[in-house]
Amino acid sequence: MASLTVPAEVPSVAEDCEQLRSAFKGWGTNEKLIISILAHRNAAQRKLIRQTYAETFGEDLLKELDRELTHDFEKLVLIWTLDPSERDAYLAKEATKRWTKSNFVLVEIACTRSPKELVLAREAYHARNKKSLEEDVAYHTTGDHRKLLVPLVSSYRYGGDEVDLRLAKAESKVLHEKISDKAYSDDEVIRILATRSKAQLNATLNHYKDEYGEDILKQLEDEDEFVALLSATIKGLVYPEHYFVEVLRDAINRRGTEEDHLTRVIATRAEVDLKTIANEYQKRDSIPLGRAIAKDTGGDYENMLVALLGQEEE
Repeated sequence: MASLTVPAEVPSVAEDCEQLRSAFKGWGTNEKLIISILAHRNAAQRKLIRQTYAETFGEDLLKELDRELTHDFEKLVLIWTLDPSERDAYLAKEATKRWTKSNFVLVEIACTRSPKELVLAREAYHARNKKSLEEDVAYHTTGDHRKLLVPLVSSYRYGGDEVDLRLAKAESKVLHEKISDKAYSDDEVIRILATRSKAQLNATLNHYKDEYGEDILKQLEDEDEFVALLSATIKGLVYPEHYFVEVLRDAINRRGTEEDHLTRVIATRAEVDLKTIANEYQKRDSIPLGRAIAKDTGGDYENMLVALLGQEEE
């Protein structure tokens, strides 16, 4: 379930634009007004606000926000205001610029989005960067990381619920043999993970556990970075809420909050399943996600995060 809250009666887009314009004028920026508008509009409404703002004032709203806001609050508002496919394209581009640790962001985009969302992200990447996501991923990665990531970001999986149980049985055997032999980057392992539908993979992994008495993820613990990437791939495809809970726990509970990870998860999941993720987080850590965020952040950044979480009045 999404956590985004949109008023029952939304002001006209012209009024939203006028209010945002006023937030940028005068002595200081009215951050509270910006949050009250942008944190409570869905993707279609935000896109229309951007278009209308440019037509009315001859200014790019994103550039205005960039000029007026600072630090983590600025990054969160900018990422949130982007169209979802633009946002994924931006996040993917940033990931290709950094060290291998950012490969987890590429796995996240490839595995937790729907097939159509991933196609739209690739199209947005084309438009923004005048090159393909696949070529950048291939250029900026090497070895086993490249072998896994390129087919993942290139994938167009079947999105339906139908499964082939005989295939699930056969491919669970293949996975068990390869994982037991620690052949983690074997072509067959990558083929199965990069091409099968999420429903089919779920059936395969259920059969794996029933047949061999162990969750495949247990066999991928305490290994190297590539195996951690493989584990993240499986979690993102089959257990996305659990995957995001782990990212949030790592971001919040470490010594010094990892704001980039926190920002990314809240901004990308608020319109998708953030309420479900928050419920799973509370089950895991016995503390509401909103309270955990409030303990580790502050100011306008905290206010925007909590607004997107739908917990402003708690």
